[in-house]
Amino acid sequence: MQFYDPLYHCFTFPDFQLLPTLEEYAYLVGIPILDQLLSSGLESIHTSQEIADMLHIDESLAMSEDAFEAIFVLLIYGLVLFPNIDKFVDVNSIRIFSTLNPISTLLGDTYFSLHMRNAKGGGAIVCCLPQLYKWFISYLPQTVAFKENKECLRWSTRLMSLTNDDISWYNHVYDGVKIIDSCGEFSNVPLLGTCGGFPLKDKPNNILLEGVFFQDGKDPQGLKARMVRAWCKIHKKGRRELGPKNCIALEPYTVWVRKRASEYLMPYEYPRPTPMIMVGPSTLPNQGAEELRDEDRSRAWIREREELLQQIKEKDALVEFLEHQVIDDPDDVWTSLLPKSSKF
Repeated sequence: MQFYDPLYHCFTFPDFQLLPTLEEYAYLVGIPILDQLLSSGLESIHTSQEIADMLHIDESLAMSEDAFEAIFVLLIYGLVLFPNIDKFVDVNSIRIFSTLNPISTLLGDTYFSLHMRNAKGGGAIVCCLPQLYKWFISYLPQTVAFKENKECLRWSTRLMSLTNDDISWYNHVYDGVKIIDSCGEFSNVPLLGTCGGFPLKDKPNNILLEGVFFQDGKDPQGLKARMVRAWCKIHKKGRRELGPKNCIALEPYTVWVRKRASEYLMPYEYPRPTPMIMVGPSTLPNQGAEELRDEDRSRAWIREREELLQQIKEKDALVEFLEHQVIDDPDDVWTSLLPKSSKF
């Protein structure tokens, strides 16, 4: 969260920015984006029978081991991907994937949760975290040195050492993919999640993501319904309209990003902890990107590394203790994972 930029609703780094897109989420989930109604949050909560039907479970399988495993997997799936402490499993994990157009809802929930947690200064991010993680690491360096992390550095420290040249910008799977530029009557792409909406707003010299919150009976213009209907007619742009793709960041953009990072006080002042294999410059020009840090900052980084290694040792000791607890009495551990009732 320390890299999340609340103004531009993206992750801002020393000289580059990253933000998840609809097309990337669609590829990672393996579900195409359709020209049809998306999840509006107005759908009724599925009954136990409806959920059982989706899992292909009937009453005759009430005591079936296969049926239990299917239900148990659904519980874990909902708990891990859509955590909700109050209800244990968020019903939205079922609502979203019972529709045929879940991608925009998944992405909308991601932006909403990131923005709200940042605004409140902390808390649990309630969205599909494995999906967000999978998207994020797809951009990271693929070098052996970075992957192995022999120095056991924290993610924040490793990320602070990266520059535009280290990021894996190109993926051939998106060749020929057209991006969604707008929907219906809107000149932008409205993202309607389960907790809030995020229509993209364009302004001169500035691009903002503006959260829109709806309350029952307090939407006189019917904006929410219009946003839902807009997804029945999406407008795409490709190479013909946007021109050929490239991974080059021109100097005006790079200068602007560096200024933004400085204004928002992003925590970047660390030496590069691992050697990177450079494929070639992707910023024109990129002066000063590889300058050595001063001696004081290096000493500060070394001190932090020593503290981190000590924390890792303490956590390893705790993990070892818990593993022994599991080995000593595994039945109690497994029993605590099972539902209180065998009924669905």
